[in-house]
Amino acid sequence: MNPAAVRGVALSRLGFGGGPIGNLFTAVSDEDAAGALGAAWDAGVRYFDTAPHYGLGLSERRLGRFLRTRPRAEFAVSTKVGRLLEPFDGGGDDLANGFAVPATHRRVWDFGADGVRRSLESSLDRLGLDRVDVVYLHDPDDHWEQAITRGVPALVKLRDEGVVRAIGVGMNQWRMLARFVREADLDVVLLAGRYTLLDRSGAELLELCAERGVAVVAAGVFNSGLLAAPAAGATYDYRAAPPGLVERARRVAGVCGRHGVPVPQAAIAFPRRHPAVASVLVGVRSAEEVRANAAEVDVPPALWEELDRL
Repeated sequence: MNPAAVRGVALSRLGFGGGPIGNLFTAVSDEDAAGALGAAWDAGVRYFDTAPHYGLGLSERRLGRFLRTRPRAEFAVSTKVGRLLEPFDGGGDDLANGFAVPATHRRVWDFGADGVRRSLESSLDRLGLDRVDVVYLHDPDDHWEQAITRGVPALVKLRDEGVVRAIGVGMNQWRMLARFVREADLDVVLLAGRYTLLDRSGAELLELCAERGVAVVAAGVFNSGLLAAPAAGATYDYRAAPPGLVERARRVAGVCGRHGVPVPQAAIAFPRRHPAVASVLVGVRSAEEVRANAAEVDVPPALWEELDRL
């Protein structure tokens, strides 16, 4: 895979999204998680993204165990800050937050300078690495003021000190990301679910990033499952998909089928068409999913034209 460079960090065109190996929605065994990571490496994936939020650190621990067996110079890792994990002995599970793990910790929002550093240090401990390449502020939707006045300067200082190489913000919405791009010195943004076959609302952000020289990592290209399997019961933005959206996804699938292109491949190829997109992150939970998603498929221009009309 030809990598794109983001402030000297090489990001493979296909990236590994670490949410599912943090037991997103359902449990994934250690063996399946390791198999998915191994299959991704074999397919040429060299960019791996994770976060403390994903399974209360489980994703970072699993990713770290795998990457410690690989040459450090050959891969790039990103993690996120903004949620500190504090020990919690209330029992139960974390399914209310979307992860099938024991509720051993609770998340505490903190985009302050001290919180950013503490979060990164804890992530490095869980990963077992001496550094990560990219750090994102994670979901600062309700914390704009603290994120822009304290979180971003903390990341800039970490970058200036050489602790990290590139900094950015990751969100499921595009409007606030555009504010960050206009008002902060960012290298990259991670946009989840807003530039996909079902939702192109983030197109304005991508144009802004292209103008400002800010790279985009496109995530959530399956809109949390609906495009991967457009049927009743599928999820959209981590919730049950409304019937109208399921029908739209089925129409998209019909167009792809007429052109002989599997929907997942079309969903991955779509954001790559934009020059601002450096990498497409896909969350997977098994080697089989990795191999299916990594398959390169030629998408005919007529498919894009028909989807544009749709």
